[in-house]
Amino acid sequence: MQQPPSSAIPAQTLRWFGHTDRGKVRANNEDSFLGLQFDAHELHRLGKFGEAPNDRMDFAFAVSDGMGGAMAGEFASRITVDKITRLLPRSFKQSATGLEAGFDDILTELFHQIHGEMTNLSQHYAECHGMGATLTLCWFRPGWMYFAHVGDSRLYYLPAREGGMRQLSHDDTYVGWLYRQGKLNEREARSHPRRNVLQKSLGAGNMFVDPQLGAVAYEAGDHFLLCTDGVTDGLYDHALHDLLRTPLGPHAALTPAHRLVQEAVTHSGRDNATALVIEAV
Repeated sequence: MQQPPSSAIPAQTLRWFGHTDRGKVRANNEDSFLGLQFDAHELHRLGKFGEAPNDRMDFAFAVSDGMGGAMAGEFASRITVDKITRLLPRSFKQSATGLEAGFDDILTELFHQIHGEMTNLSQHYAECHGMGATLTLCWFRPGWMYFAHVGDSRLYYLPAREGGMRQLSHDDTYVGWLYRQGKLNEREARSHPRRNVLQKSLGAGNMFVDPQLGAVAYEAGDHFLLCTDGVTDGLYDHALHDLLRTPLGPHAALTPAHRLVQEAVTHSGRDNATALVIEAV
């Protein structure tokens, strides 16, 4: 886990922005995104943008990219976010030892339950055959962000103090592995013919799913970006960074998520594009 610097400024508020677009090619949008505010007693589903203090309740944000024939992909991503809405607060309430001792178990169980639901539907309904989804999920508590991830949607971290933007999630593709091993650069990875072939996802015929887990200590001024591959298909990492950090011209009038999605669709648009930006204030 990354520890905050001793002079870190605690965040008092979280501000969030979400936006999605079906792109230029797809007839429907198979992406979904979600924002929740919750504790052991109540749950609030968040809108596309807003802000709230982070010392009273926990927050969860997620993006999911569905896959499958006909409308199965769209259904898969909706199942994913609906399951989070029902299961995450219940798991939080049942966690007697507290998140610090068991967040990895809670998030792993959540992913397993979503995977099981999709597998069951795929086996019993012909229209759901092959249904699957990616899922990138962030759970915010005061000072800490915990995440779980499967697939090729992404989670980025842009710290307020120093260093550039970092991709926290690992693309569950062979091309992603080659990139992490230094065998491909970003340009080569983006143009590789097998860049979108998933090795791991929820459902989609996979026998087992073990999500990537992690945690980051955050402070005021930090940004987090969750996005589907339609965004990264249109924008290099440096462009994501610049649009978040120093938007210019007409971009400055848009929300961070809207400007990212708009630019991604302008430069590519071959896939649905979804972005969620969370700012610690």
